[in-house]
Amino acid sequence: MILVTGATGNVGRGVVELLLAQGVKVRAVTRDPASGRIPEGAEVVTGDLLTDPAGLGDALHGVDAVFLNAAAFLHGTDGGAPAAAFLELARKRGVPRVVLLTSGTVQGGVPADQQSNVIGRMHRVVEEAVETSGLGWTLLRPGEFMANSLDWAPQIRATDVVRAPYGDARWAPVHERDIADVAVHVLTTDGHFGTTYELTGPETITYHERARLIGEAVGRPVRLEEITPDLARSAMVMGGVPAPVADTLLALNATGLERADEISPTVRKLTGRPGRTFAQWARENRAAFESRPPRPQDEDRTR
Repeated sequence: MILVTGATGNVGRGVVELLLAQGVKVRAVTRDPASGRIPEGAEVVTGDLLTDPAGLGDALHGVDAVFLNAAAFLHGTDGGAPAAAFLELARKRGVPRVVLLTSGTVQGGVPADQQSNVIGRMHRVVEEAVETSGLGWTLLRPGEFMANSLDWAPQIRATDVVRAPYGDARWAPVHERDIADVAVHVLTTDGHFGTTYELTGPETITYHERARLIGEAVGRPVRLEEITPDLARSAMVMGGVPAPVADTLLALNATGLERADEISPTVRKLTGRPGRTFAQWARENRAAFESRPPRPQDEDRTR
């Protein structure tokens, strides 16, 4: 039995699906079981790792491994305390291993309180809780998710124009399904204890190129129009992103202008195949960017 947290997320849902396809029993943790996003065949458990980690004690009985998403602990002032509480429960229940989905923003070998950015600091706090938990552990540090480009969908549906800064920044975004593939491999095979895996996509690509590839997927031209970092920051903060996080994201994006992202071999090494490209991701997700058909009353008004 494998316990999967964040089971309705971009990665967690894929982990659940892949484990079930292999015949592995899955216990899926979610805050919202009514959402209907848990794949059929998984045992669904309602729980909140941040506010009530102790409430998941019973869910840990008979569990052979835990897939833990650090994002579950990032909405409080100190995610380390609830992470440590949950991991202590897991240790007492005899869980032998934990695989943590963390972040490529973490600077390896640097303590949490010395991380250079707030996102890396928040994730490193959870990593440290895992490393000192007494469980066999593996860390997965993916770079930017390809799924982040779904944030562009409303702009593209409305205008076919993406307004964003740093259009020439070059990164190697990773497909969320590749992260899930790696996670399942690590969860179900030996030889990964004490290992940290960096994950990227198979190619570096600019934001301008991403917009173009989304356009090719939906069959119409899509372009990126650059805006200033200040305008982008204002939009992010108005959208609910904490100011320190917005500042960190923009600063990280800017570094892609100075040097291209380094491509990691992890996906190919552990899965035996190259990672999925952004063009493939865009084709798979084209429905999110396609124009919505007008409602009947809208058609009536245009006649």
